[in-house]
Amino acid sequence: MLSDDLAERKRQLRERLRFRRKHFAANLDDIARLTAFRALPASLSEILADRAPVAAYVRWGDEPDIVPMLADLDELALPHHAERGETMDFRRWSPGSALIKGPWSTQQPADTAETLTPGLIFCPLLGFDRHGGRLGQGGGHYDRYFARHPEIPRIGIGWSVQEVDAVPLESTDFALDAILTEQEFILTGDRL
Repeated sequence: MLSDDLAERKRQLRERLRFRRKHFAANLDDIARLTAFRALPASLSEILADRAPVAAYVRWGDEPDIVPMLADLDELALPHHAERGETMDFRRWSPGSALIKGPWSTQQPADTAETLTPGLIFCPLLGFDRHGGRLGQGGGHYDRYFARHPEIPRIGIGWSVQEVDAVPLESTDFALDAILTEQEFILTGDRL
């Protein structure tokens, strides 16, 4: 059970980081907007070479858009929610293929798309630290998936302004193996 103090610290941090992310993304200049997350860093290309299928996500709101960066991969998987429940899985998707509106108004593959277990997961975040700490939206969908599949490497995606000194963690939070921002690729563990 999450302590009231930790829950309040996370709530306040989420609020601050949503504000920070929103204003950063809104104020990107045209060049930064055109180049951010459009090309895979060479070291990351090597890591992805034997990790198919790779799980990504379709940008929601002010999140970085990583689909263009991964468009050349043969196999992608995207998060899928059958309903407004706790369970999330990943479904096969190809860039340019149709998407449907999911239960939280996010874009996801059709219910009939094949369920896949990814070889690597790119996940969105609200905040991160250099030790692999990840602060998500608060629903716990990714952490529950990570708990079921702890062997799958995890790379968080965020804007550089989403970095904090330390993410407040609880026992159900899973560390990231790396973080990719518009400025750098940060390895946080030795699984990649």
